[in-house]
Amino acid sequence: MLYKNIVSALAVASLACSCAVSNEGVTATDQNNFSLDVLHKGAEIQSTMYGLFFEDINYGADGGLYAEKVKNRSFEFPQALMGWKTYGKVEVRTDGAPFSRNPHYVRLADPGHAHKRTGIENEGFFGVSTQNGAEYRFSVWARQASANASKIRVELVDPASMGETHVNVAADIDVNSKEWKKYTVVLKSTMDVQRGLLRVFLDSPASVDLEHVSLFPVDTWKGRENGLRKDLVQALADIHPGVFRFPGGCIVEGTDLESRYQWKNSVGQVENRPLNENRWHYTFPHRFYPDYYQSYGLGFYEFFLLSEEIGAEPLPVISVGLACQFQNESQKAHVPVKELQPYIQDALDLIEFANGPVSSKWGKLRAEMGHEEPFNLKFLAIGNEQWGPEYPEHLAPFVDAVREKYPNIKLVGTSGPDSEGKQFEYLWPEMKRLGADLVDEHFYRPEDWFLSQGNRYDSYDRNGPKVFAGEYACHGKGKKWNHFHASLLEAAFMTGIERNADVVHMATYAPLFAHVEGWQWRPDMIWYDNTRSVRTCSYYVQQLFAQNKGSHTLSMMLDGKPAAGNDGQNGLFASAVYEASEGVYIVKVINTDSQAHNVSVALDGLADGQVIAKASRTRIQCDELDADNTLDNPTRVLPVKEEVKSMSGKKALSSTVPAYTVEMWRFDLN
Repeated sequence: MLYKNIVSALAVASLACSCAVSNEGVTATDQNNFSLDVLHKGAEIQSTMYGLFFEDINYGADGGLYAEKVKNRSFEFPQALMGWKTYGKVEVRTDGAPFSRNPHYVRLADPGHAHKRTGIENEGFFGVSTQNGAEYRFSVWARQASANASKIRVELVDPASMGETHVNVAADIDVNSKEWKKYTVVLKSTMDVQRGLLRVFLDSPASVDLEHVSLFPVDTWKGRENGLRKDLVQALADIHPGVFRFPGGCIVEGTDLESRYQWKNSVGQVENRPLNENRWHYTFPHRFYPDYYQSYGLGFYEFFLLSEEIGAEPLPVISVGLACQFQNESQKAHVPVKELQPYIQDALDLIEFANGPVSSKWGKLRAEMGHEEPFNLKFLAIGNEQWGPEYPEHLAPFVDAVREKYPNIKLVGTSGPDSEGKQFEYLWPEMKRLGADLVDEHFYRPEDWFLSQGNRYDSYDRNGPKVFAGEYACHGKGKKWNHFHASLLEAAFMTGIERNADVVHMATYAPLFAHVEGWQWRPDMIWYDNTRSVRTCSYYVQQLFAQNKGSHTLSMMLDGKPAAGNDGQNGLFASAVYEASEGVYIVKVINTDSQAHNVSVALDGLADGQVIAKASRTRIQCDELDADNTLDNPTRVLPVKEEVKSMSGKKALSSTVPAYTVEMWRFDLN
């Protein structure tokens, strides 16, 4: 597909920005001669080649992708009222709660005076934000706490307002049953508020019990009540990802086994999904978030559904029975191999949940949640960043059990947390011995590593497991934040992935999301506050490759060698692919050098009279290497596409590629 969904709409704006560079005024004196074999198609490129990795870090789920605006909505945090302020007569209770796995609720009682108030007030995630004219669905499970009917008043307020009232919008709800019942009201905001509050007053003498106090935008992705934030999902869909890995990451392991992500807790009725401790709230004391928990409102059903809707193959990751090894040196922290059966059963049950018939236990639950047809799960990752002999020892019984019951499921193992070294070299042969279909490699590395890895996969075993580059990002030395130069080097590395599509079947940048007020880790692909989001340079690199991955590799050489930033190649990296469905050839050239370079690409294997019929060029370029897009300037660095009519009728491509530039050509032949 032509790269026009976002580029054409923004090209004019991007051409005017400080980082956009045209060919005008760019000169180079050298000549870099490529040869592209257009006749012989190489390896098939997997549909899963480029995708997404989600982990609930940086407030990626609650406070991010998951659109719930109420923090601690079921009063289940270890400090039951964290996120809430109370006034008047408020009591936290656990007797007779409507949801067995969320036993806490609050009782609001008469304050004892007509001019006093009882109620609760929620601070949300960095504020309860609202936008003028937008609608928000408030819901609560409630019951009368006495013989008389009760009334509550729900308000969205702006405590910083200089107007006569703090109240943005309000509504009354009559609680008219002694049985627990869900009450809902839609509130239409009358103003833009970043750091608002949700306030619930008792508005009657009769007491009332409240549980699962919730507030969602009405306009979520696909309009779902338990929905996802629309702008963030749209950013994912616009990449055209081939695979979606979830839910982590280190949260799969947990700081201890009790805090590991357990998929069965994340499905079923949303009100009865138990709270989980998020290991990222205490991992970095220098960026400490004691109120960072997982409501599981965004659970495995929602992940599968999201994968389907953005066109990506789901790749769930489950615990192998090892807690995070970075945080646990003692073997006592892990499950003994002989006691792994419940974990193995979780893996088998997950496959049944995704693919099983409605007559099966877990297939029935999937259908009851709204998806009668199977999700057609093809991949399952077992373990995240484990290492040492304990990992293959734990993995082996999982492999045996899944192979026996579900032989068509492709299993993903890991090579540990390092991109090379002792553990990496130990685990790769172990993964081959155990019969893993793919091996997950992770590398968060500085500039020099990415510049040195252009040939990384050229010498990999073509008969071994395939590679899943599951977590990677360029972490600049001394500047571990998003900036254009890091994205440029990621693009350079990705040409080596693409050239070796017979070995590399998947690749996903990480992490995906970060809240500007709640991050622990950077760089990240998409940043946001409560109402806005921004797509970084790394996002646009990922999108460029994902939307132009092709169906088959092509051989393209620079003076007889792959262009991989090798000595004498002027910092050039390159790859070429063919897209059979469109009959289009795609060439990517990354100039990591500080100088512009002349590039010519001779088309070898043309039939008599065959020439370029039409061509386009897309560039991502910026002279300010430390620059990136921001919430206040989201279009600073964008892909710029132009049709290049001067190439029509030619048998070669030619270009002066500016310094520090990602350049892509698309052309077809007559």
